[in-house]
Amino acid sequence: MPGMPPVVRYRQEPQYLSHADLKETTHTRTSTANWLVAVRAAESKKATDITVLDLTGITSFADYFIICTGANQRQIQAISDEVNLQMKQQAGELPVSVEGYSQAEWVLADYGDLLVHIFSPKSREYYSLERLWRSAKTVTIPPE
Repeated sequence: MPGMPPVVRYRQEPQYLSHADLKETTHTRTSTANWLVAVRAAESKKATDITVLDLTGITSFADYFIICTGANQRQIQAISDEVNLQMKQQAGELPVSVEGYSQAEWVLADYGDLLVHIFSPKSREYYSLERLWRSAKTVTIPPE
């Protein structure tokens, strides 16, 4: 309409998932917490030592960390792919960024308030995020 300011839409850039099914989904958002969707996806690819840290009130950049371990590069990438796919299908979320996928020693998927860390055993021991964030509450993962 004449005289009206133009509509500005933020965050409308296309987002891409690599190594995942990009078909349109006709999902309905579930009431499952996003961190639990990511945990179930990691469990389905046999991730080990899954830990969920609640960082609410501790940091401003994330509410939850999911930390898990994959046995080798291919498993780490498979865990990352499945988390990305299930977060898209069940929660309607795409990662803001995914770091470290090629090397697969430490893959970091950033979903805004949720950060998913997938480590090799050696990298997990070296970086020891649970020790670094020891003031965070550990969340109990409910049984399936």
